[in-house]
Amino acid sequence: MGPSQAPAGVPTLGRVGIPSYERRCAEIVNQTELLVSSLTDADLGIQVPSTPEWTLNQLLRHVGHAHRWADSMLRDRLPEIDFSRNGAQLLASYVGESASVLVPWLREGAASLAEVLREVDPDEMIAPLGGYPGPRVWSRRMTHETVIHRWDACNALGVPFALDPEIAQDTLREWTGLALPYAFTRWPAETEALVGSGTVHLHATDVEAEFVIDLTGPAPVVEEGHAKASVALRGPVVDLVLTVYRRRSPDGLEVFGDRALLDLVLDRVRF
Repeated sequence: MGPSQAPAGVPTLGRVGIPSYERRCAEIVNQTELLVSSLTDADLGIQVPSTPEWTLNQLLRHVGHAHRWADSMLRDRLPEIDFSRNGAQLLASYVGESASVLVPWLREGAASLAEVLREVDPDEMIAPLGGYPGPRVWSRRMTHETVIHRWDACNALGVPFALDPEIAQDTLREWTGLALPYAFTRWPAETEALVGSGTVHLHATDVEAEFVIDLTGPAPVVEEGHAKASVALRGPVVDLVLTVYRRRSPDGLEVFGDRALLDLVLDRVRF
C-alpha cells in the first residue's frame, strides 16, 4: 500500500455537487443565521481560543465587516479590490457590545450582501480575484468566511457545530484553490520550506472529495481525485476543513506517509 492509499474495503460514496451560485448567496444568510442562533445568553467578552487576539464581540464584528466590504465593492462595481474599504481587521474599539446590538447588524449585512450578489451578473468582472469574476468569488469567499468563524464562535461557547456536507466539501475545495496559493504569494518566506517538498493527499471519508496537492514545483498545483502522495490525511470532510484551517490537529484522523510534511504544511499555510 502506497503512502496515500486508503485501506481496502472503504465504500464508494456518492459525490456531493458543487454548490450553485444561488446556493452560495443563500448560504451567506443561512450561515449567519446559524451563527447568531448560538449567541443566546452569550458573554461576548470571552476570548476566542482559535483567534486569541479577538474577543467574541470582535470576531462577530470581523464577520460583519467582511460582509459589508464585499457588499460595498459589488454595489459600486469596482474594477478591482479596494482593501482600504475593509474594516474587518480594525476591531480594537469593539468592547462591551451586546448580542441585541450585534445580531440585527449581522443579519442586515448578510442580507444586503446576498441581495447585491443576486442583482449583479455573476460573471461581471467586479472586484475580481485571481482573474475570476468577483461576484462568483465573493459569494463563495463570504460563505466560507462565515462557516469558519461560526465554528470559532461555537467552539468558544462550547456549543455544537454542524455543517452540511455539500458546503463542507466546497469549503475544503476553496482552501485548496484559494487559501493555499494565496499563502505562497502573501507569505513567501514562510512557505519557502514547502517548495519542492512533496505531495499531500486530502481524502474525505463521508463525501467523495479528494484533493492532491503537488508542492514539488515553485507553486502548489492541485488536482481532484485519488493518487499516491508523500502523505495522506483521511477523515470526515468537516474534520479535514478544520485541520487545514488550523482549528484542530490531525490527531485522531488517519495519516499515511510523511507526517512531518503534513505538519509543515499545516504550520506554514495560513489564511
